[in-house]
Amino acid sequence: MTHTEPQVDDEYVDTASRPETRGIELVSDAERHGRARDLFFIWAAPNVSILNLTIGATLILLGLEVWQAIAVIIAAALLWVFPGIIAGSGPASGTSGSVVTRAMYGILGNKLFVAFVGWFIGAVFLSLTWLASSFMGADLLRRLGLEDPVWVPIGVTVVVATITILVAIFGHGLIVRAYSYMAAALFVIFLLVTVFILPTVDWQYAAPEPLSGVALWSSIAIGFTILASTPLSFINSPDIARYLPRTTKPSHIALATGLGGGIPFVVFTTVGVLLATGLSGEAFEAGIDAALLDLLPAWLGPVLVIGVVINTIALNAMTTYTSSMALQAIGFRLRRIPAAIIVGVVGTALTIYLVLSSSLLEAANLMLQFLVIVSGPAMAIFVVDVLLRRYAYDGLELFDDHAGGRFWYTGGWSIPGLIALLAGGLATAACLATSVWAGPIAEATGYIDLSVPVGMLVAAALYAGLLRTPLGKKGRT
Repeated sequence: MTHTEPQVDDEYVDTASRPETRGIELVSDAERHGRARDLFFIWAAPNVSILNLTIGATLILLGLEVWQAIAVIIAAALLWVFPGIIAGSGPASGTSGSVVTRAMYGILGNKLFVAFVGWFIGAVFLSLTWLASSFMGADLLRRLGLEDPVWVPIGVTVVVATITILVAIFGHGLIVRAYSYMAAALFVIFLLVTVFILPTVDWQYAAPEPLSGVALWSSIAIGFTILASTPLSFINSPDIARYLPRTTKPSHIALATGLGGGIPFVVFTTVGVLLATGLSGEAFEAGIDAALLDLLPAWLGPVLVIGVVINTIALNAMTTYTSSMALQAIGFRLRRIPAAIIVGVVGTALTIYLVLSSSLLEAANLMLQFLVIVSGPAMAIFVVDVLLRRYAYDGLELFDDHAGGRFWYTGGWSIPGLIALLAGGLATAACLATSVWAGPIAEATGYIDLSVPVGMLVAAALYAGLLRTPLGKKGRT
């Protein structure tokens, strides 16, 4: 095994006007810039989302009262603290989160982790958000006379994906510069949409069949799992923060990241709940995206679609950007820009498949529930490692991939990290309750979905415990 030296020379420039060629290579102290509060808008832009409206409507479909749905939303929003906590490992190490996780899984074990977990999360969110813009764009074009059910949504997907990939190619500098404007535009558009939704809200809404007992807790738990999948999926938060100066306080990074993601998450998921109270069963069957366009005046429909496209570009450009670095961390001999193009092509193909085979509501709910099998335990392990190390990540040591290096562990594998991840995933699956899979624990409890808390607690406790064993003490000092 050869020793890989990270590149830190002058060829890497972080500016909005030039494509960013730096991938996982270290960011030197001289190149650090920005403030923690810049992260607020970077995380707000991707989360002012039509997907939040869809998920909010799902809570009403599950049979919850409005106040119960809002309580579930607030509980799930608290999970945004976790992407905030791990984001500080980016400035501490000067590299991508997909490299920082070598400290948790070992040099070789991390390749396996990033290949399956990192790519799975990226593919799900690329496809779901492109899917939202494809359905809404196609529906708008249908109203204008373009009704082909196959080529119109495919065409919308390809156009939006192309713009997204271009933003990802320009990378961090453009993201920092543009996302504050994108967030402001999205807030205005979605607040305007909210104003026109409010008159349709049934403020006296009551569930047709009020839930109680096990049935109520089942709906609450399933709704929480769907909502929790969003904050738990952002294991890429260190990638966005890595250019900040090393002296930036982790608490400030956590606050800006958590609030940036959490505030729009709460606001617009709640709007989705209110929207659903005024919709008929036929409207749900037609799709939330189509029902929403029906509620708006003719001039506002195209504006909303533009907002959905802007949000899609914001979220998927970030996902494509970080997933390109995941490809490098796996070991592919690719520069970041070709890697971003590959990620985009794969995500586009998956989106086209979903466009032709499912509805937005069906695809979103099912994929988000299954996502927590990997995202919950992975996030728990990352948070535990960050807190135990107190952000003490040395970038040069993370790139030391020869046998005997600090993070070589046991033959290149960290046994505590991999065991905790596998056990947490199995515990999550055993507690998961979906329309196509219910684990044995979920069945025994009457389909109360405890997958997120159980999976995360199992992974966190097992990881912390195994680190106290001889296998876990390697690389900790």
